[in-house]
Amino acid sequence: MPRVRSPKRGSLSYSPRVRARNSKGRVGYWPKLDGEPMLAGFAGYKAGMTHLFYIEDRQRVPEYGQEVKSAATVIDTPPMLIVAVRAYKKTQDGLQAMNEAWMQNQPRDLHRRITFATDPRPDEKFSEIEENIAKVVEIRIIAATQPRQSSIPQKVPDLFEIPVTGGSIEDQLTYAKGLLGKQVTINDVFNPGEGIDIIGVTKGKGFQGPVKRWGIRVLSHKSRKQKRAVASIGGWVPRGVFPQVPRAGQMGFHNRTEFNKRIMLMGSDNERINPKSGFKNYGFVKGEYLLLKGSIIGPAKRLIKLRKTVRDADYPEEAPQITYLHTEWQNGGNQQ
Repeated sequence: MPRVRSPKRGSLSYSPRVRARNSKGRVGYWPKLDGEPMLAGFAGYKAGMTHLFYIEDRQRVPEYGQEVKSAATVIDTPPMLIVAVRAYKKTQDGLQAMNEAWMQNQPRDLHRRITFATDPRPDEKFSEIEENIAKVVEIRIIAATQPRQSSIPQKVPDLFEIPVTGGSIEDQLTYAKGLLGKQVTINDVFNPGEGIDIIGVTKGKGFQGPVKRWGIRVLSHKSRKQKRAVASIGGWVPRGVFPQVPRAGQMGFHNRTEFNKRIMLMGSDNERINPKSGFKNYGFVKGEYLLLKGSIIGPAKRLIKLRKTVRDADYPEEAPQITYLHTEWQNGGNQQ
């Protein structure tokens, strides 16, 4: 007797499944937090994966107080340089940049990315922003990564905006003014045990068929013409194919967001996490790092943007106790 139940294959939540514009990831929303002014995000480079054992500290789960095994992802987080402060005003077309102040004595690598004015005059720009502070609705900083302090073969820094959240607009401007031209570390933004959001671009798979792309069933060997395709793409009328029909096309290299990834470990003692021969396709973590529970999107060396969580993570305030961290494999071997 044939099976009556035939659920929809694949998910329409991610359609259209198109390539991202670039590999840097696009942040569509930043949270607005209370309290003292702070940065709402950071960035790092994915190094690789490992696994660990830790004592479960969430009281609502059955394994509370027991030793639990979990996969973990290492993110290399070298300090970021604050190169500019930008003020936004609200218009009928949305937020619009009103003014911005750039740092002086820019590093040489930054000129590989953009062209600076000979004299940016940051003090004069800040005075103009303060005169029109009533029109300002949001303060953002422009941060530059420093890939030379990581193991990726990249010299040109990546630039992106990070909003300043918490406090009044005047407090945010004062806070951002004090950061201009200085370095910000991962410890200035996040704390161990905290839940954060991950924004990035997934691994690219190229042009794939509907079986791999949508997970449809392979047809019988008696099927006519083709087996790794849908049996019917629609009727004669209307004369077209609906977008809900699984078809071949681009798979991977999509912009994705993962919520509430817990920080298991933070630090600069990279000997604790580096394997003897380094992470596969990455190398050694040279400075500060972040250890997240579970897997995250993207391949090694890809830029990963970290954001203050927009959903209530409900994690304990402190990081769990790690009893074992696996770093004993050889490069090219099994990293699980």
